[in-house]
Amino acid sequence: MKVRAVANGIGISPQKVRLVINMVRGKKVDEALSILSFLPTPTAKAVAKVIKSAVANAENNFQMSPAELRITDIFADQGRTLKRFRPQSKGRISPILKRSSNITVFVTEEEE
Repeated sequence: MKVRAVANGIGISPQKVRLVINMVRGKKVDEALSILSFLPTPTAKAVAKVIKSAVANAENNFQMSPAELRITDIFADQGRTLKRFRPQSKGRISPILKRSSNITVFVTEEEE
């Protein structure tokens, strides 16, 4: 059974989040969290938080053992974009797009 956890509105662009989640896709949860703990980016902290939430959902709602969980699907979709503007010369403006992302994690129990 797939157990899901979602984090909406993370203030990091999806392009930067995908660089981190590609490292942990398909790995066991313990291994993925240890990889993320050594990454220097703030993105790793946000991804680890969502993975821990998925593990807690599996453990509390479906009585699955956290040691046997594996990340099957993990992806980052584009969230809301804040649009800001910076003044330029000759009365013009240039847009600043502050992108956010929605991180979704699915974990399942391994069959041995």
